[in-house]
This record gives sequence, C-alpha cells and structure tokens, in this order.
Amino acid sequence: MTNKTIAITGVTGQFGAIALDLLKEKNANVIALARNPAKISGVEARQFDYSKVEGQVEALNGVDTLILVSSNEIGQRSQQHKNVIESAKKADVKHIIYTSLLGADKPNTVKSLAGEHIETELALKLSGMTYTILRNGWYTENYTASIPTALANNAFYGSAKNGRISSVLRSELAEAAVNVALGEGHNNKTYELAGSISWTLTDLAAEISKQTGKEIPYVDIPAADYTAALVQSGLDKGFAGLIAQWDVDVSNGALFLEDKTLEKLLGRPTSGLDVAVKQAL
Repeated sequence: MTNKTIAITGVTGQFGAIALDLLKEKNANVIALARNPAKISGVEARQFDYSKVEGQVEALNGVDTLILVSSNEIGQRSQQHKNVIESAKKADVKHIIYTSLLGADKPNTVKSLAGEHIETELALKLSGMTYTILRNGWYTENYTASIPTALANNAFYGSAKNGRISSVLRSELAEAAVNVALGEGHNNKTYELAGSISWTLTDLAAEISKQTGKEIPYVDIPAADYTAALVQSGLDKGFAGLIAQWDVDVSNGALFLEDKTLEKLLGRPTSGLDVAVKQAL
C-alpha cells in the first residue's frame, strides 16, 4: 500500500463516488473534493469547485496524486479542467490522473465530446507535472439506463445501425483509476480503456429479451426521428440531439476499439452485456 495522499474530484457523482469507496476500502490516504463536502463521510472532505479558482490551491495542499474526474458540464469543461491543473501545479501536486474519452484523437471520435478532452490532455502535457490519461470507454449504463423505456415501448430505439460499442461498466473504469493511483509505472502514459467484448444495439436488445422473456427488437430510426422521440419523452431538445448524434457516431465506429489495456489494469476481462443488463433490471 502506498503512503501517498490521493485526492479525487467529483466524489458526489457516480464515477467519483465509486472510486472514493474503493480507495476507502483499500485504506488509502484519500481526500474527497466536492462542492458540498458535508455530503461526504468517512474521509477528509474539502470544498472544491471546478469553476472557482479561489480556494482550489488550498484544497489541494498536501496532495501527491490527484484523480481529476472530468466535469459533466459540456462546453465549460476545458476551462474548468485547466483551472484545476493550474491550481494543482501551484499546490505542488506531483501527478494527475485524468478521465478522458476512448479514442479522443481518432478522426471518427465522438466530436461533441472529444475536443474538450483533447484540450485538457494537452494542458496536462504542458503542465510539467507527471500525468496518466485514462481514455475511458463509454459507460455501458449509458445504454442500459434505457431498458425501462424499451420495455414500455416493446422495442429498443436508436440510430446506431450496426455500430459496435466497446463499453465498460462504470465501476470497472473507477477500479482501473484507483489501481493506477495506487500503483507505479504509469507516469506520462495514455491508456485506451475499452471493454473486452464489443456489442451492437441489436445484441443489447437480444440480451434484454433473453433476461425478461419479452421480445424486445432493436429498431433503427433516422437521427432526426430519434431526437424528436426523445424530446417527446421529456428531454431538452439540445440534449436529445446530442444523444442521437452519439448514436450516429457509434454507427461510424467512434466507440469501438480492440485493446486489452483495461484487462491488464484490472487483472481480468471486463463484464459482458449479461452482467450489465442483469444489474439494470
């Protein structure tokens, strides 16, 4: 066990909360960074906001390794992350682990998300601190969260055609981040973290059908129609358009990669759709 002090941002979010729990289980010397530290128990918690530079350096004092969980505020993330990187350097943080996007620099990447990640990666490389960039695959839960809607509609709708998705459970990616934070030999490395098995939305629909005993086909529809359906279900038009575009990106191979790096970090293959669907159900 390392005796270095590890801080982690975004601990009230889903990824950050899982990673924090894993660090606590391993008795790591951990500091939780949150906008509302009162929500955190069991470890030292400090006030921290990606957008507010004031107080960031103080919150990072004494930290050796920072797990920088990417912000969820699309369009503001690049500046938010640069704020944190600059504050970390002033606080003499030695190493930053950053959660980026699978294949962020590929020509056929998820363009609406990749730009801010690439800008953050560059800021890290220019910072003078050592870093590890974890290019996380798509969370399987991004799709299994739609299972209740699919069951209600008797079909799983989307616009991804036969695009393959090398997704990973959120908990497995959080475990990989913790293993990197507690391990050695990861300085200035960029890791593409893809799932062991890729799948299509047709495969997902088949697994839902198998586990529920209800015939749920995958129905591919044009992105404009998918956007309209998402808006009708109550989503904001802008966000609905993003979701539909992500499916189009999937159809172009944006979320597919064959890479065993994540298996090496975990010491095992990642979970398949059967596990993900069972968890969601």
